[in-house]
Amino acid sequence: MKIEKLARKGILDLAAYVPGRSIEEVEREYGRKRWVKLASNENLLGPSPKAVRAMREEIRRVYFYPEGPCPNLRQALAGRFSLPERAVVVSNGADNLILMIANAFVDEGDEVVTGDPTFFVYANSALIMGGKVVKVKLRDHTHDLSAMAKAVNKRTKLVFLCNPNNPTGTIVSKPSLDAFLNRLPKQVVVVLDEAYCDFVEDPSWPDGANYVREGRQVICLRTFSKVYGLAGMRVGYALGREDLIDCLYKVREAFPVNRLANVAALAALEDKEHEARSIQMVHEGKRYLYRELEKMGLSYVPTEANFMLIDFGRDVGEVFEKLLREGVIIRPGKIWGYPTAARVTIGRTNDNRRFIQALKKVLA
Repeated sequence: MKIEKLARKGILDLAAYVPGRSIEEVEREYGRKRWVKLASNENLLGPSPKAVRAMREEIRRVYFYPEGPCPNLRQALAGRFSLPERAVVVSNGADNLILMIANAFVDEGDEVVTGDPTFFVYANSALIMGGKVVKVKLRDHTHDLSAMAKAVNKRTKLVFLCNPNNPTGTIVSKPSLDAFLNRLPKQVVVVLDEAYCDFVEDPSWPDGANYVREGRQVICLRTFSKVYGLAGMRVGYALGREDLIDCLYKVREAFPVNRLANVAALAALEDKEHEARSIQMVHEGKRYLYRELEKMGLSYVPTEANFMLIDFGRDVGEVFEKLLREGVIIRPGKIWGYPTAARVTIGRTNDNRRFIQALKKVLA
């Protein structure tokens, strides 16, 4: 039988998510060298030493299944956000939670509103479930909440807001989000993806956990991949009203978080010093990159995340390839509709200097 008859309707038309190129991948093509990877918004300071120790101690027990609900981590997160444990669910990264949300709430024909450009996984997860994705163009690189509110109708089930937004690093303010939430009909669930929230400096940023505590129809997504440096372990969590989170548990896998990831996340959560150093690294690196890019006459989008969208003023594919030859990996912006721009992770001091030195060379 033809695959068109076997596969779920619509999935053959999906564009698979393509991540930033890994060091392993570029080494196969360009050979071994001292690579600087600035393509995937990772914490280049690495994980907390406490998380590393916790994983080393736990590795002897990996022949046991993990505790499915991650009770210790769930309890710690509930305490951190002053929420009941039933308002927290932990899973295999925030992208897994996005798929769980689509599984739990999107019926065939339901509409899902997102910004454009934003994180690809929102649209694909909705399409897998037979939903219709309504994309609303950003305005000044930021979610246009007024236009998004107008896009909502009686068929709308979910609205995804990435705040700060990936790939632009911009935020919507609390007054704007308050007004937006107040305009929505009762059947709409708003998903606030706050993967990069720990790096925000703008005091107008709205903390999604506050909306959860108020009982709003909001699900707040967070991750251990960014500030905690555990991207390779895949741990994310959602906060929400208890009835919303109960729905996510209905579609959650039995053991989505492995034993090493579970203990690493718990240890990282308790290491405030490493968290503070990671945030300081990004803030200092951001200011350095601002200064250097301005000296070079290059434009960029001011960011509240651990990455920047930088316009090189020429074909980004050419810049990307030349930077690879210099040992620097960035994320070309063509996939988001930015043919002359790239998303660049803010790294350690030496990483940022390597990038600027290489960029000056390739643009000369």
